[in-house]
Amino acid sequence: MNTLFLKLGWKTLLRDLRAGELRLLMVAVTLAVASLTAVGFFADRLNGGLKRDALQLLGGDAVIRSDGPIAPAFIEKARALGLKAISTVTFPTMARARDEDGGQAKLVAFKAVPEGYPLRGSMNVAGSLDESTAQPTRDIPAPGTAWADASLLDALGLKLGQPLLMGDASFTVTRVIVQEPDRGAGFMSFSPRVMLNEADVAATGLIQPASRTSYRFAVAGDDAQAVKSYVRWATDELKKPVAETGLRGARLESLESGSPEMQQTLERAEKFLNLVALLAALLSAVAVAIVARSFASRHLDDCAMLRVLGQPQRTIALAYGFEFVLAGLAASALGVALGFAVHHVFVLLLAGLVSSTLPAATLWPAAFGMGMGLTLLLAFGLPPVLQLASVPPLRVIRRDVGNLKPVSMLVLGVGILGFAALLMAASNDLKLGLIAVGGFLGAVLVFAAASYAAVRLLRASVNETTAPRWLVLATRQLSARPVYAVVQTSALAIGLLALMLLVLLRTDLISSWRQATPPDAPNRFVINVQPDQGDAFQQALRNGGVKKFDWYPMIRGRLVAVNGKDITPDNYEDDRARRLVEREFNLSNSLDKPVHNEVVAGRWTAGEKDAVSVEEGLAKTLGLKLGDSLRFDIAGQASEAKITSLRKVDWGSMHVNFFVMYPVAQMAAEVPVSFISAFRAPEPADPVAGTVGQPRPQSFDNTLVRAFPNITNVDMSSTLAQVQRVLDQVIRAVEFLFGFTLAAGLVVLFAAITATREERAREFAIMRAVGARASLLRQVQRAELAGVGLLAGFLASLVSLVVGWGLARYVFDFSWTGSWSVPVLGSLAGAALALAAGWWGLRAVLNTPVVETLRKSQ
Repeated sequence: MNTLFLKLGWKTLLRDLRAGELRLLMVAVTLAVASLTAVGFFADRLNGGLKRDALQLLGGDAVIRSDGPIAPAFIEKARALGLKAISTVTFPTMARARDEDGGQAKLVAFKAVPEGYPLRGSMNVAGSLDESTAQPTRDIPAPGTAWADASLLDALGLKLGQPLLMGDASFTVTRVIVQEPDRGAGFMSFSPRVMLNEADVAATGLIQPASRTSYRFAVAGDDAQAVKSYVRWATDELKKPVAETGLRGARLESLESGSPEMQQTLERAEKFLNLVALLAALLSAVAVAIVARSFASRHLDDCAMLRVLGQPQRTIALAYGFEFVLAGLAASALGVALGFAVHHVFVLLLAGLVSSTLPAATLWPAAFGMGMGLTLLLAFGLPPVLQLASVPPLRVIRRDVGNLKPVSMLVLGVGILGFAALLMAASNDLKLGLIAVGGFLGAVLVFAAASYAAVRLLRASVNETTAPRWLVLATRQLSARPVYAVVQTSALAIGLLALMLLVLLRTDLISSWRQATPPDAPNRFVINVQPDQGDAFQQALRNGGVKKFDWYPMIRGRLVAVNGKDITPDNYEDDRARRLVEREFNLSNSLDKPVHNEVVAGRWTAGEKDAVSVEEGLAKTLGLKLGDSLRFDIAGQASEAKITSLRKVDWGSMHVNFFVMYPVAQMAAEVPVSFISAFRAPEPADPVAGTVGQPRPQSFDNTLVRAFPNITNVDMSSTLAQVQRVLDQVIRAVEFLFGFTLAAGLVVLFAAITATREERAREFAIMRAVGARASLLRQVQRAELAGVGLLAGFLASLVSLVVGWGLARYVFDFSWTGSWSVPVLGSLAGAALALAAGWWGLRAVLNTPVVETLRKSQ
């Protein structure tokens, strides 16, 4: 086998590296691989951490929740498989202080736990009201004692060591609960927690036939196959009718049900990072294509000489292919190493999104990065270079033959499709990939057509007899080589598109994200306000300094029929649909549509009777549509209404939201109703004392609860603070990765400007030879660059608004607020960047002696 191409390829690689011929090309590949693998390594470790931490969030490897005691068959199956198992019970109840301690009462989330709780994770408890002293523990409350949230002690005015009354029993509060691994995210989970030993449940007398109890049966084991076997068996069992299993409202719990808000935040963070990485890869592809063609153009003479010396086309093609493969491997390996280092910065910037150290990354991101780098180089870099093998020997004496030809559409199409497929895989989201990749492919066509039309229009509109000489020459330069003008403008526009899109992401999309949960969002939810307390409660809010608050009636009702047909959980296969039908809905009514809701189908008509508006997600889950008739059982009374509108509800807005609303000012008088309010509590004038024995000033919450002891006041401050902290962390990570895309964009700009350096040098040399001054040629160059930059910036701005709207609407689910001043600013930015890149890349063109330039061009 002839191995001459290996030696030739190695020599040309070393020569081109020393000469800097491959510098831009390798930088582009390195940036693309580094950005993709940085996100890949982080996502890989994050997903591994989430799967591991899910066990702690659930308190076991698998958990079954039920409205009644767990059937013996589930317990026996766990034992047969050698799994550990425990059962806990939770329900809402009232806790109160003794009369001599103030006699205050509070609705709490009661929880009884057995020995061995929790199976996964650990409790964090403190021996004082100072939660910073909390320590992890595997213990549970001793019989006769209770552990409680600090908010409960604050509301009841109790200290550690004092008794807490629940039902028929009294318990001594000995610890403050700081963290509970399987707390969950249900609304009752926001009520203060009281935890007891399961041996004390009977003494309270709280569990009665009509009690709203919830049982959680958790299993765990070291044998993963045994756990999977149990999950499969339990899943099949839970699909059976309730009459057969004896379990009402039973379901398997998952990470999503344990922490859906954090899961959604993590998904959005990953989408932002994936988008920035995709933009860097797309820009790198453009840069590689431009630099490779420029590289091939500069090696035409070398290949012609090799043909004269007798080298066959096959050897030359294999040599350059071998050179590019080696360059691609080196650049990809460097990108993988850089990406691995960079992903550690993400871990630091996003610290706290997961509760413990992330597991080690797998080798998949590294393998994917290497494959992406080679695909990028071979798909966009190699096709023009392989044309060097077909350069005729005659070019040695005739420089006008053997020039590069456009790459065949078949070769280019295969490369683009392969690269697009890899980008779609890297996006991990079909919509994100389609909008990003499809948007850029469509943008290339738009830019090419618009720039060609602009060149023709410019040539026709410039009057050579009256226009300044520099403008006439600049116009001739552009119109004399329209293909170069189109390629240059399109490449510049693609680079500017990515940069502008990222700027808009930073300013508009992230701003929309912040506005979805603004710092001044409500941090208190109050339920169970009775109708005769409404005026007094609202006045108490105003007296306390609360100027804005949500105020809605809340009605409990169960969906019993759709379109006149009775429904039961057995009518649905989807677990969420079954749960929704089993429980009661929180219904409400309002004459006006909530300002933070958007009607996406139908029409909200104020005062329309026998009509309801349904949240679009609920409608999708239950298979409901406009015009369907719903019947609710409200405290024994039937209420039937037709769906006249579907609403989009942002559940993360921290405002009061409902699945179903009646568009009327008031329901029937006999319908039992209470009220719910959401507001931002005024900041306390004095800090709250954190140690036992120190006087504690009465907070606004305490004042409200003492005035209205029957209400449940849910403090969302910690949740809101966590959401804002996570947003800040995600934004910092996106801004950090933005540097890679910025660098890739600058590489594209530089490559696009310098791609025509040889042609410019030859044309300027001829004009200087016939007497043109250097100052005039500088004006011509600046005018040409500024014009191309203005056009590219304008086109990129328009397309960035469209692509940004698509991402906001279909990927990130935000309201798009792009300003129409963007095209003006984009045009100016494009001109400035083009002039800067032109000055740097073309500064030697005007300084090269005329004789030297003309000798090279012969």
